[in-house]
Amino acid sequence: MSALGVLLLAVAGLALFVLGAALGHVAVRRQQANPAGPGTPVEQATFHTLHTASLAAPPLRAGLTPDTARKAARRLRPLLGTVALALADEGTVLAWDGAGDHHREATAMLLAQVVRTGREQSVELSCAHDGCPVRRGVLVPLTVDGRVTGVLAAFADREDAVPVRAAREVARWVSVQLELVDLDRARSSAIEAEIRALRAQISPHFIYNSLASIASFVRTDPERARELLLEFADFTRYSFRRDGDFTTLAEELRSIEQYLELARARFGRRLAVTLRIAPEVLPVTLPFLCLQPLVENALKHGLAESAERARITIIAEDEGTEARVVIEDDGVGMEPERARAVLRGTAGPATGIGLSNVDRRLRQVYGDPYGLVVETGVGAGTKITVRVPKFRPAPRRT
Repeated sequence: MSALGVLLLAVAGLALFVLGAALGHVAVRRQQANPAGPGTPVEQATFHTLHTASLAAPPLRAGLTPDTARKAARRLRPLLGTVALALADEGTVLAWDGAGDHHREATAMLLAQVVRTGREQSVELSCAHDGCPVRRGVLVPLTVDGRVTGVLAAFADREDAVPVRAAREVARWVSVQLELVDLDRARSSAIEAEIRALRAQISPHFIYNSLASIASFVRTDPERARELLLEFADFTRYSFRRDGDFTTLAEELRSIEQYLELARARFGRRLAVTLRIAPEVLPVTLPFLCLQPLVENALKHGLAESAERARITIIAEDEGTEARVVIEDDGVGMEPERARAVLRGTAGPATGIGLSNVDRRLRQVYGDPYGLVVETGVGAGTKITVRVPKFRPAPRRT
């Protein structure tokens, strides 16, 4: 997670803590009236605050829309104990929960002023409707990256019933959720850009050579040419698919087998491939195109730079809570310092972007302990190890 993401989570935690303190006395009074239940009144107040916030967070993490605002407002209003609560974007009241819905139009103008000035505003509302409890309120801006993107408005029937401090903390917490949405979108965009870069790296020479190899079998072995053409079609279809950032180990390995089958058609007996795959790890989820670039690297440096016969070994093993994948070649290898530079992406354009791209994406998804492990030496071949948690669900796009 980025430093900004960590900071936002810290702010969110602080906001919830302050919010719990601000609202604690309300829940304590409720518990004094109904003392049944485990824990002290303060513990129950804290639980109530955190639980309510956890229910409101998922809708907000999908962005501020009429539907998500409605779901969030329904959770947040009881937390504040107000007669009404509204959420708005930069120009529209998206949701109004509680009494006084007929104040929407008049409130919209006030909300627009808060968006324009970026300043909190206390308001008094006149109403001709008998029994309408909405009389006073506080309008607090919602900010994302220093920019006002919406407003939270809390309304009560009298001035001393408007929880101004609590409304500020709730607005701050909502702002953090919306800022995390932006971070999620930026992260998704970055991952998409990296996948596009990997797709672009699929060597035009490999495509040309594959088609040339297929063409060479058209007259001598038409059935072999047909099989290779189908493999080529499946390989390119998988590599350029657009239905997600994650795949299964089974799908990734199938694409790799197709890639290697096309390579065998070109290199013939110069290329030997060994696969040892544990069936129990095939359903494991992992980032899309995180193994194929490693195999391409093994092929390039293991065989293309060597005049001798080369061997590529691919092993996928079950290691309890993790799946371990090893891709090894017996090629020319490299200096360990150069391998570190390749992972950092500072080894120069001639090395391509595959390894550094995969290493970065694995760390983004699973954390630094799950980066690539590269063992190599000049003349000693290269061994790359990937570890993936078996039971951690893959993040989904927002």
